[in-house]
Amino acid sequence: MKRIGLLSDTHGHLDEVALKHLKDCDEIWHAGDIGNIETADRLAQIAPLLAVHGNIDGQDVRSIYSKHQRFFCEEVDVWITHIGGYPKRYDGNVKPEIFRNPPALFISGHSHILKVVYDKELNLLHINPGAAGLQGFHKVQTLVKFQIDGKEIKDLQVVEFGSKGRSI
Repeated sequence: MKRIGLLSDTHGHLDEVALKHLKDCDEIWHAGDIGNIETADRLAQIAPLLAVHGNIDGQDVRSIYSKHQRFFCEEVDVWITHIGGYPKRYDGNVKPEIFRNPPALFISGHSHILKVVYDKELNLLHINPGAAGLQGFHKVQTLVKFQIDGKEIKDLQVVEFGSKGRSI
């Protein structure tokens, strides 16, 4: 069993409240727009980091983190990308592959809107963890925690940690 902390769109900002919530995770996954390499390094000090770059990330981040990550966690096929769209509205850069070879868990960021949606057509769970940073239109910073146990994705928890940094 693995405990996963999932975040996106930090844009170079890591709130102490978010870091506190990630301390019990076995792995941290970041769905892009990390902001800078220091942010990635700080997350990697807490737990192993698996990340993708986003559209605002510079060469420092892009040289280390790819556009897509496709891997198995336990027995779950996972695909993480920054700009992926949503069920029924997948982005063109993922659409051919997601229909040809859908993962069990599809993760994207970019929109700053937290969504957890099951795609019945492709039999996959889509998660967008919202935005953990301060940049953007979102009002509440969020991240998602869950567990993967064999083939099962379970105990999903949405963590809201305030109105752009104020703890709730």
